[in-house]
Amino acid sequence: MRVDRYLLVAGGLAGFFLAGFAAAEAFGVPWLAAPPPLGTQALPVAAAVGVGLLVADAVLPVPASLVMLALGGIFGVAGGAALALAGRVGGTLLAFALGRRLGGRLGGPGERWSRDLLRRWGAVAIVLTRPVPVVGETVAVLAGASPMSWPRAAVAATLGSLPEALLFAWAGAAAYGAGFGAALWIALVGIALALWAVEAVRRRPAARAGPAPP
Repeated sequence: MRVDRYLLVAGGLAGFFLAGFAAAEAFGVPWLAAPPPLGTQALPVAAAVGVGLLVADAVLPVPASLVMLALGGIFGVAGGAALALAGRVGGTLLAFALGRRLGGRLGGPGERWSRDLLRRWGAVAIVLTRPVPVVGETVAVLAGASPMSWPRAAVAATLGSLPEALLFAWAGAAAYGAGFGAALWIALVGIALALWAVEAVRRRPAARAGPAPP
C-alpha cells in the first residue's frame, strides 16, 4: 500500500517545528527562549534583527510574540506594527517558497489531495492559521506546493498577520510586558481556531450538497 507523500511531508514539517520548540525549551537556548533587548542596538540594526527573527520563525522556534512586543516597545505602535508585519509576511513567504521548491518532487495522490484542499479553502487557510504555531507554517508550505500564486499567498499572509502585528506592537508600546503578550497570543490562537471551526461548519452543507444538477 502506497503511503501518501504529501501527508508524510505535512507530518514531518509539523514534527520538525515541534521538535525545535521542545529543544529550545529543554536546552534553554537564550536567543530563542528570550530574544536579546533590541533597544540596546542602533535602531536600523534593531529593525533588521527583529524582522530577520520573524522571518526565521518559519523554520526555527523563534518566540515571535516576544519579538513583536520588543519592536512595539522600540518603534511605537505604527513602526513596530509595520516591522512586525514585514517579518511575519516574510516568514510565511519563506515557508511558501520551501513548499514551492519541494512541490515538483512530491506528486502522486497527495498532490491531488493538497490541490483539492486548497481549492476548497483557498487563501482562507493561510489567513486563519497564521497566528497558530506549527499549523501556520505547515499550511504555508503545503500552499507553496499547490498551484496558489505568489500574490495571492502574499495577500493572505498580510491579512492573517496584520491583527497580531498591530496588537503586539500596541502591547509593546504600552509596556504591558511578556505576561500580557502571552495572554494576547493565547487569545489570538483561540480566535483563529474558532474562526476555522465556524468556517468549516459553514462550508460543510455546500460540500455535502455536491455539484448542482445540469
